[in-house]
Amino acid sequence: MNDFFRMSGVVVDAGHGGNDPGAVNGNIKEKDLTLEVSQYMYDRFKELGIPVTLTRNSDETLARNERVSRILNAYGNNPEVVVVSNHINAGGGEGAEIVYALRNNSTLAREALNNIEQAGQKKRKYYQRRLPEDTSKDYYFIQRLTGKTEPILVEYGFIDNPKDLQKLKNNLLDYGEGVVKAVTEYLGYEYQAPVNKEVSTYIVKAGDNLYSIAKRYNMTVDELKRLNNLTSNIISIGQVLNLKKKDEEPPLPNYEIYIVQKGDSLYKIANKYGVKINDIIELNNLPTTILSINQKLLIPTELSDSIINKKEYIVQKGDTLYSIANKFNTSVNDIKKLNNLTSNLLSIGQKLIIS
Repeated sequence: MNDFFRMSGVVVDAGHGGNDPGAVNGNIKEKDLTLEVSQYMYDRFKELGIPVTLTRNSDETLARNERVSRILNAYGNNPEVVVVSNHINAGGGEGAEIVYALRNNSTLAREALNNIEQAGQKKRKYYQRRLPEDTSKDYYFIQRLTGKTEPILVEYGFIDNPKDLQKLKNNLLDYGEGVVKAVTEYLGYEYQAPVNKEVSTYIVKAGDNLYSIAKRYNMTVDELKRLNNLTSNIISIGQVLNLKKKDEEPPLPNYEIYIVQKGDSLYKIANKYGVKINDIIELNNLPTTILSINQKLLIPTELSDSIINKKEYIVQKGDTLYSIANKFNTSVNDIKKLNNLTSNLLSIGQKLIIS
């Protein structure tokens, strides 16, 4: 490609996949976590107007040559292309680390790792790794074989460390957002925090001030102070700051309380009160239809819009919880709660209830 017409872009690489699960801890597999954070990044880069491509968008087995080919064919073999290869570590350590290529400087890796730390993960190091038999070459093929592009290999935490595993379950997308921010600013685009980002509080860390926190979350200092009833700009390490108003609880429909008796079932109770079984399940957030004696149930006597206005959605190829939430003007957490989901992973053809 002619240097005068080089196109910048981002290739997001979900490490492993298909027959290659990567690191495993019980039923938690690296290939699933890397796909989850990669799909999230893809959606975010598109929102920010940055050309972006995924090396895989499903549980696909990718040979090394095919993965490299997809990277180099996305936007050409040129230094304006950033490659983010997402991985989860193993070996008993703790925290995140980033490996950058021998042909590049440390700027992008350093900023991405700092952002991951700001999102709450322990920071280990950013570094280069050389091939033992030829120290002029990179150790990892994702850097050694990807031409002039600028690849960073991001390890978000250790799957075999209990602390890290819990963080990966709860905060992986926050760490991914940190990398998105670093790449966006590195390529010269304007970064904007996601509109419906699932973050409501922030824990103050060393070096923070109200201005830096407000800028990070696309707020003003006055807004931040008002949300937290602050009368000065002084904050302390470990202080918890509210980033948005607490949502008011949606009004419940008129209801009465029923105490479960011996021999009761949801079907029997629903018939008794002339309501639908699903109405009782949704009003009480029941994870199962099994009842226990003396259990308290709220029985709706007048249905509200919050129960009526729900629709069914069939997951399509390329869908993520984040993109579906945006499409229906709801949140990822609402979809997960309505469907009793324990992770952000979806499968094509899966039925979701959308509020």
